[in-house]
Amino acid sequence: MKSILTIGLAVAIAVAGTVLPFGANQAEASAPTLVHYGHSNGDVWDLQDRLTLLGYTPKVDGIYGLQTERAVIQFQKDNALRIDGITGPETWTALKKATDDKRQAKKAQSFKRIDLSQEDLEWIAKGVYSEARGEPYKGQVAVAAVIINRMESSDYPSTAKEVILEPRAFTAVADGQIWLKPNEKAYKAARDAANGWDPSQGAMFYFNPDTATSKWIWTRPQIDKIGSHIFAK
Repeated sequence: MKSILTIGLAVAIAVAGTVLPFGANQAEASAPTLVHYGHSNGDVWDLQDRLTLLGYTPKVDGIYGLQTERAVIQFQKDNALRIDGITGPETWTALKKATDDKRQAKKAQSFKRIDLSQEDLEWIAKGVYSEARGEPYKGQVAVAAVIINRMESSDYPSTAKEVILEPRAFTAVADGQIWLKPNEKAYKAARDAANGWDPSQGAMFYFNPDTATSKWIWTRPQIDKIGSHIFAK
């Protein structure tokens, strides 16, 4: 399979890796704080993503401008909340419940078993260990599933090695951690993903919201947050 056009992104390298778009529990910035007109941060991206999921139409740019304020006001009206255009604790609670319920309703787990070569298994285990060894087990399986999802997409190469070694695709390749020896848990995560468990729900990307510096990655439709990673389409 041929890969798509490289999109260069600058994302901070951390021990818990970040998957970029190519050689970039629920998706949310950690502990959202009160945000209002004029703010520009990860919580605003999260807010805009959730409003969009619910059918409101703010401009998704990470900036709390007039469109976002109006969308918040409409959401507050629709949910009998205090109408002030400010996203505080009450609005966050209602917004999270509404979006979490919607995401839960839309979940469609795919349990399609695939056959991996021994080389594929080795490389997926390397990817899991180097990118996510500090993550909960579900998060490690989700990272393995992202690699497999890319292998099965016509937009990416068909082998785990080629997927992982694509330029700027995985931070563990850039910082050399990909060459660490995987542990048994990493191999188990690779096997569980191959057997059809996809906690990422079909994700092609994942990133750490605490270290990601790319605005582009925040525009990707978010699916779920597992451990310190947000998984996205």
